[in-house]
Amino acid sequence: MKIFSQILIGLIALEHIYILWIEMFAWTTVGRKVFGGFSKDFFEKTKPMAANQGLYNGFLAAGLIWSFFISDPLWSFNVSLFFLSCISIAGIYGALSVEKKIFFTQALPAVVAIAILLLEKIL
Repeated sequence: MKIFSQILIGLIALEHIYILWIEMFAWTTVGRKVFGGFSKDFFEKTKPMAANQGLYNGFLAAGLIWSFFISDPLWSFNVSLFFLSCISIAGIYGALSVEKKIFFTQALPAVVAIAILLLEKIL
């Protein structure tokens, strides 16, 4: 079960590194394709805002990656749980305020990872 949770946490971290890359470095190209539905000038006008959001996604990924290098199991668990909770809350808020699919792409994987981490503690 521990290996499964670490793989899931690693995949979630990679997802947030990908989001960082889109929002910080490819907002006007790839971002336009991924986050469609906006006018062409929207992406150029919001480039600094998207880069700031990308930075936050990078911090979330860094926190999850950091949890892999913590030797104390309880501390590693707590750090993982904290960053997964942040991602879950951000994904739920994004689903309510921007687009419902954010729940499925961001919040749900983090909620599943939290459930698996908590199951590990019980079992």
